[in-house]
Amino acid sequence: MTRGADQAPALPRLMTLRATPDPALAGGSEGAPAARPAASGQRPASGQRPVSARPAVSARPAVSRRREVADVSARSLLMTILGEFVLPDGEPVWTSSLVRALAVSGIEEKSARQALARTASEGWLASQRHGRRVRWELTPHGRGLLTEGAERIYGFGRRDEPWDGQWLVVLASVPESRRELRHKLRTRLSWAGFGSPAGGVWVTPDVSREAEAREVLGGLALPAAAMSFTARYGAIGEQQAMVAAAWNLDAMAARYEEFIDQFAGLDPRSPGEALRAQIRLVHEWRRFPFLDPVLPAELLPPGWSGTRATTIFHDRHARWRPPARAAWAVLAA
Repeated sequence: MTRGADQAPALPRLMTLRATPDPALAGGSEGAPAARPAASGQRPASGQRPVSARPAVSARPAVSRRREVADVSARSLLMTILGEFVLPDGEPVWTSSLVRALAVSGIEEKSARQALARTASEGWLASQRHGRRVRWELTPHGRGLLTEGAERIYGFGRRDEPWDGQWLVVLASVPESRRELRHKLRTRLSWAGFGSPAGGVWVTPDVSREAEAREVLGGLALPAAAMSFTARYGAIGEQQAMVAAAWNLDAMAARYEEFIDQFAGLDPRSPGEALRAQIRLVHEWRRFPFLDPVLPAELLPPGWSGTRATTIFHDRHARWRPPARAAWAVLAA
């Protein structure tokens, strides 16, 4: 299917799990971190209480949707580990624990430490020094955003309420000469779950998105030139043709099929393997809320792969959680 001019960019591909030796239970030294901790301060003398540190800059963490769907990186895997293991525990964690957890997913120590420093500088983490060792804890804002993210990830794909057939339609046109503004409008409305079946026309079957659309338009100084209304599809044309023009469902289905191929037959045999599998499972799944508009079942093609992918995610996550948590407990000790 041909992608319309106002649709979101092509979807990134999944990273394939590699059959590497399991380092989950391997030892590792803390050592002095390659990057300075998130806040400065004198090192405490022996016997003193640990010094609590703030992030390196007065930063407030924010979720970047562009980063969420980008290729796998040390920082993106670190965010997955923080949300899956550090957030539920509610306890500070040693640098060495996070470095070793990232090593499970093939991230080298230097890259892991750089990711830690970068994440702290953005306001997600604060550090505590214990002599030469450093522990990290989530900042209040970081904890709040990760909690919201966990609710979005684990609740995604479970749409139970029936659709009433109502569409929210937003008309917002930007001249061709203002290409940067057109790009911002297209990107932000796409992130909000809207599709564009025709130039200047944006639709979603979720009428509760109107407030978010208003926020997008207001941020781009466009509300005076825009309008919205709710309606049912009429007798002219085919509703499914409009859906096909508004969203690239073929690309989304292919992405779900890749997820299924990667995880349906995966069977970790040890706690360390379960830890590696769980990190990758959550890491890949957490992108879908930013990519899938979650259309009602009656608007989706028969045999929609997203349904099976959702089942696989929740089944594997529940099955792998106990051994993965056991492996994490060894790392965090």
